[in-house]
Amino acid sequence: MTVTLADVAARARVSPATVSRVLNGNYPVAESTRERVLRAVDDLDYVLNGPASSLAAATSDLVGILVNDIADPFFGIMAGAAQTEIGGPGDGSGRAGGEKLAVICNTGGSPERELTYLTLLQRQRAAAVVLTGGAVEDPAHRAAVSAKLTKLADAGTRVVLCGRPPLPGSEAVVASLAFDNRGGGRRLTEHLLSLGHRRIGYVAGPLERTTTRHRLEGHRAAMRAAGLVGDGPGTEGSPAHAYDEERLTVHGPYDRRSGYDGTLELLRREPGVTAVVAANDTVALGAGAAIRDQGLRIPEDVSVAGFDDLPFSVDAVPALTTVRLPLFEAGARAGRLAMGKEAPPPGGIATIAAELMVRGSTAPPRAR
Repeated sequence: MTVTLADVAARARVSPATVSRVLNGNYPVAESTRERVLRAVDDLDYVLNGPASSLAAATSDLVGILVNDIADPFFGIMAGAAQTEIGGPGDGSGRAGGEKLAVICNTGGSPERELTYLTLLQRQRAAAVVLTGGAVEDPAHRAAVSAKLTKLADAGTRVVLCGRPPLPGSEAVVASLAFDNRGGGRRLTEHLLSLGHRRIGYVAGPLERTTTRHRLEGHRAAMRAAGLVGDGPGTEGSPAHAYDEERLTVHGPYDRRSGYDGTLELLRREPGVTAVVAANDTVALGAGAAIRDQGLRIPEDVSVAGFDDLPFSVDAVPALTTVRLPLFEAGARAGRLAMGKEAPPPGGIATIAAELMVRGSTAPPRAR
């Protein structure tokens, strides 16, 4: 026989409305009452009718977390942290009392798939949506995403951006947590310049991604400030024509193979390169492998630097100089914002600082 909400209410000696409040977590209930209701749910093995509940309410118990590649630690760390906050306290009781079901939506970097997932989450009346990572810099796609997010927000869905710049003109987003990719990129290159490097190659990410552009802008700003490109103030022995930023930049995916192939191309274009900056730590691993395969040493012949400070970066040989982004902390904060556990930052926008981590993969250049 099917157990009903009324059965649970009778067992807990409360009204059906109180049972609903406990299970939906949308209204304060005394702890003793909540415990009695949850014990009755356990005793009767009651299962809430999710689809019917979502039809009656504005939203369901579903939260979507969109990532480009769940196998990439950059996204996996943020998604895992967000899911921890969304899923509830995890006290081992197995009870459901206001928690949400977090679903990871792996777009594979496809703009079309991103829009498809947003449509599906809209149909499921998702309680919240968290979009992670850089955005595609295409006006048509940006407009389409903004329209989808507006529809979600109008239906009661809380929208949070994590590691993604604010969406101009969109009132649908509860909060945007953006990493300081420009600042991090600039500080990383300034570190190499302070060591004496002038011939610095850059293995960048995909052209169409905001993360790629912002990190590359930071790198080039540092080069220009050193007088190596354009009309910078100039430094002794560093003429403006000494660095061709287009020739010493290659683009590719955020993966190891891109780092390997891109670094070989940089060494072909400019054998005198003394440092390679990679789009992220995974790309930096490929860059290091390419340098070693050319019979060169790190950092004695060529220094290597990454970005993100992924868990493996400190265990690389030599340990990787990189820029640390607080991925877990950002993901957890995004989860709390999605659940309404934390107030949005002023203006709905927060810039998360990037920290330079200097390790053994960078050193002063040596003649070779």
